[in-house]
Amino acid sequence: MIQQIKPDPSLSDAPLPETIAKAWKAITSGGSTGRPKVIVDAGASTSVVIQPDRLLKIEPDDIMLHPAPIYHNATFAQTNWGLCWGAHVIEVAKFDALEWLKLVERYKVRWAYLVPTMMSRIWNLPEEEKAKYDLSSLRVVMHMAAPCPPWLKQAWIDWLGPEKIWEVYAGTEALGGTLLSGQEWLDHPGAVGKPRGETKIFNEDGVELPVGEVGEIFFRTPGGPGSTYRYIGAEMRQRDGWETLGDMGRLDADGYLYLADRRTDMIVTGGANVFPAEIESALEAHPAVATSAVVGLPHADFGRVPHAIVSLRPGAQPPTADSLEAFLAERLARYKLPYTFEISEEPLRDDAGKMRRTALRDEREARVAAGETFLPLRASQRGAA
Repeated sequence: MIQQIKPDPSLSDAPLPETIAKAWKAITSGGSTGRPKVIVDAGASTSVVIQPDRLLKIEPDDIMLHPAPIYHNATFAQTNWGLCWGAHVIEVAKFDALEWLKLVERYKVRWAYLVPTMMSRIWNLPEEEKAKYDLSSLRVVMHMAAPCPPWLKQAWIDWLGPEKIWEVYAGTEALGGTLLSGQEWLDHPGAVGKPRGETKIFNEDGVELPVGEVGEIFFRTPGGPGSTYRYIGAEMRQRDGWETLGDMGRLDADGYLYLADRRTDMIVTGGANVFPAEIESALEAHPAVATSAVVGLPHADFGRVPHAIVSLRPGAQPPTADSLEAFLAERLARYKLPYTFEISEEPLRDDAGKMRRTALRDEREARVAAGETFLPLRASQRGAA
């Protein structure tokens, strides 16, 4: 039975006053750390329509292709900017590498967003498939959201040209960021760009580190801590007016920033710092590897040691421990080689390039505690076994 409710005659039916939201977006986060939070932007909802964001090379008449989920910050912000500025925005329900090529050709896409996971899937298509489609309309390919392996970055620069490949490093908190052209990357391989605003590298004791040394990256905004965002469900990390996203990195003599990894992902093994992102980059250069994740597992002597989880490309044969060790030994110092590895049939990153590393680590720790052992990668370990 439907109950009819009569309106209260004492309530006014006059038009409601115009109201402008104090924050134009509130983005959920926590996929990498496993601790969910909401990041509320400090900018009013009118800020999105003010002027085109030339920082990201978006032009008002662009045809934009954005194949990532719209609940992620980059997609939400950039599609809103494009729509408000008069661009033609193409959003897809689910990323597909071959479909991406088709859409670029069909709609003459000029500005495209990608994350490294998507770039890898497109690049791994057969050469004859990539050659079928006309990508000459592309003016900007903007990638962000995760570190891009150097081999993959170089491949895209060789394919489309350095003038079309751009990279952004930034956070939803809008503390600071970088923009890097393909040509700059060729001149400074591995860099993510020159930071906008004040940026410093501190060690764990709060001492500023010199050029070339890896530490935690801190930013200082003109309005001070909390002026660009606020958290719901978490506390900001700051030090004497400086704030951090929790990333590790270094600056070179020219002021370019290089990322190492997340502070919480760093593995301390036998007193040495090992960054999973570096190992993952080496693993994903292997012709059989599609994606990888490296986590630190408990070890009686060294505290923790790196363990590699590998997802294979379709149809690829699993590499042997000998061949994988030899491949990695050409790219990594010996102490950075994983002690163990496993082949996973599940994708390790989502379409937006995000990885739940904490969940992957906790699951493996539970399996080890239950008595499971993983395949040893190092020959010395295999001999001991």
